[in-house]
Amino acid sequence: MRNVVVALTVIALTCPFCVSFGGELIMADFDSGTKPNNIGGDFGAWSSSAEDYTQGCYESFDQVNALGGTGSCMKLEYDVNSPQPAYCGFWMKTAGQLDASSHSNLVIWMKSDAATGGTSRVKIELKTETERGAYYVDGINPSWTRFAVLLDDFLISDFSTFQELVIVFEDHTSQPKEGAIYVDSVSLE
Repeated sequence: MRNVVVALTVIALTCPFCVSFGGELIMADFDSGTKPNNIGGDFGAWSSSAEDYTQGCYESFDQVNALGGTGSCMKLEYDVNSPQPAYCGFWMKTAGQLDASSHSNLVIWMKSDAATGGTSRVKIELKTETERGAYYVDGINPSWTRFAVLLDDFLISDFSTFQELVIVFEDHTSQPKEGAIYVDSVSLE
């Protein structure tokens, strides 16, 4: 029995794509406080305009607010309070293409910053090799909330070449226009 447990542990440690519990594929739990994500992909913040210093997004690992009180979560500080049209966000890649066609939900835990405030609404985009779909998540608040979104709601016909997840803060939907949210435990179910 011990050999089976050791063998499964070695497989899980050497094959991050294989780590799936009960039909759930954990894409990122941010617990390590380092890159890459749980499936070997990179991630980071982006802004729509490098020349407009009045807008932007900044990512950092946060241990104080981690879901469940252990490890880390991702803190996203955003600013879309600009005289120009503004949007920014956070991107997260898979390592190459991930066949997500056997999954039906994207699950993401989020909360707004209790001290500085944060928007209750973000746009989530999913990208495959040939398609891009978007869905607005509403109801982010200062308590950890589990958001489960049907992959069908992204209106993508084929998830066999899933490549990227993007969280977008927009000037016309983010209230307040400056703040922070926390993200943890991003998975496919």
